Amino acid sequence: MNPQETEFVYNRMSGISRFIYEFLGTPAANGEMDYSTAGYVLFAVVFLMSALVYKLGFAKKLKFYQSLIIYIFLFLGCLILTFLAFFLPIVEGLIVAALILIVYRVRRMNEHKGEEDPVT
Repeated sequence: MNPQETEFVYNRMSGISRFIYEFLGTPAANGEMDYSTAGYVLFAVVFLMSALVYKLGFAKKLKFYQSLIIYIFLFLGCLILTFLAFFLPIVEGLIVAALILIVYRVRRMNEHKGEEDPVT
């Protein structure tokens, strides 16, 4: 891949994907850049953020094997999301969703705690 193609691809990547690929790209023996580690890291970030959003917003108490099946399918779905995450802000959207769900969860816990404590 020549430098103009590399620059074109970098300019089209989403912010976090670009950061991961610039930070984790290592020179290979033939002078090219090796991005395999960066791809795995991007997949791990997408999977962990998806699991966090699922756990914060949608998870219910299930048996272990049911949860395992859900996480296996989440893992498979994240393979597709990783390909989209190169040029679309998938990771950024998952971060925003996680922040919104964290704020919601904290507010709900505070309201629930206020209902338990009798006001004198």
